[in-house]
Amino acid sequence: MALTKRSGFGYFLFGVKLAVTPGVRRFVILPLFTNILLIGTALYYVFSHMNQWIEGLMSYIPDFLSWLSYILWPLLSLSVLFVSMYFFSSLANIIASPFNGLLAEKVEKLLDGESVQDEGFLAFMKDIPRAFAREWKKICYTTPKTIGLFILLLIPGVGQTIGPVAWFLFTSWMLAIQYCDYSFDNHKVNFNQMRLQLKQRQGCAYTFGMMVAIFTTIPLFNLLIMPAAVCGATAMWVTEFKPNTIKSG
Repeated sequence: MALTKRSGFGYFLFGVKLAVTPGVRRFVILPLFTNILLIGTALYYVFSHMNQWIEGLMSYIPDFLSWLSYILWPLLSLSVLFVSMYFFSSLANIIASPFNGLLAEKVEKLLDGESVQDEGFLAFMKDIPRAFAREWKKICYTTPKTIGLFILLLIPGVGQTIGPVAWFLFTSWMLAIQYCDYSFDNHKVNFNQMRLQLKQRQGCAYTFGMMVAIFTTIPLFNLLIMPAAVCGATAMWVTEFKPNTIKSG
């Protein structure tokens, strides 16, 4: 399959196409099932409690800024959606991480014809502990920033205006890390090196993450987002990062 440099938007759309490609579809089933189960449950829970959460956040706005409520309500609604979907999609990714790594491996082989590692069930089982350990590293990287952003949302006035934008950018960056990392991890590239390489392609990484973040909040589309994002991020790895990584290694 021809490899072409794309924007972050382009890699995401290409990932949707890859996810339904013969030879890849069967490796999509388990990540897809995990995502449908968790995100479907999350959507029901979020929409059942959204008004209550937003009213709680609005209570932090000083009376002299109450006239901003018509502007802040939709912004806070988006913040609640992004925060909730990020949390539940992260949980789904932790559970499905071994299968997402396998999917990334198969997509990479489809794109450039090279096998990442030894194939077979035993090789897959051997990599499961490493996959979960990698997810723990992401949690350790994310948690302090998440706490800081939650505190920002609680600051009267400032949190309700700047907070939604900060959350969207943070979510976009973390989703780029989340999905790109499967291919980096398959090649034993350490977590810090992976982040540095993504920073060298921030525009591409952020726009890819933005697409994932937006579609994660859209009902029905968000049920299919995990395998499509893995496929798109793998295409980004093969085209943007793999040549330099393998050469430098």
